[in-house]
Amino acid sequence: MAEDLYIDKTLSKEEKYKALLPQIEALVAPETDLIANLSNVMAALKQSFNFFWVGAYLTKENQLVLGPFQGPVACTRIPFHKGVCGACYTRRETILVPDVEAFPGHIACSSESKSEIVVPVIKDGEVKMVLDVDSDRLNDFDEVDQKYLEQIMKLAENWF
Repeated sequence: MAEDLYIDKTLSKEEKYKALLPQIEALVAPETDLIANLSNVMAALKQSFNFFWVGAYLTKENQLVLGPFQGPVACTRIPFHKGVCGACYTRRETILVPDVEAFPGHIACSSESKSEIVVPVIKDGEVKMVLDVDSDRLNDFDEVDQKYLEQIMKLAENWF
């Protein structure tokens, strides 16, 4: 089976998410491997929205460790108490950051990153990973991104 995404670039952001979600569900449904599914999800998000950077940080060895991603090279390890990803892990909730320069303790993996959204994946009461999405534009994420990225990450609970 060929894995192709069909997203009309003329759609609104919400319409793109609505078109993408069932395609991601179909893509990952037959697969149980965490890395394979995360890799395809990151590629689908990058392809559909052209985010500056999109990737997973997995909870390992008492820190967040870089997993599958799309975009420039990234920070490999993030302590639980550092940056937006660490704050998401600690708070156990999605964090929207309109301007990363205004976020206390922001970790600058790339000086081109201007705004960010980070979504946790929680299973059995534990944060298993965080989805990190960066934009090279200020204030690029909103409630629409939060709603649909959280839905996509609900799928990831089944891979742990």
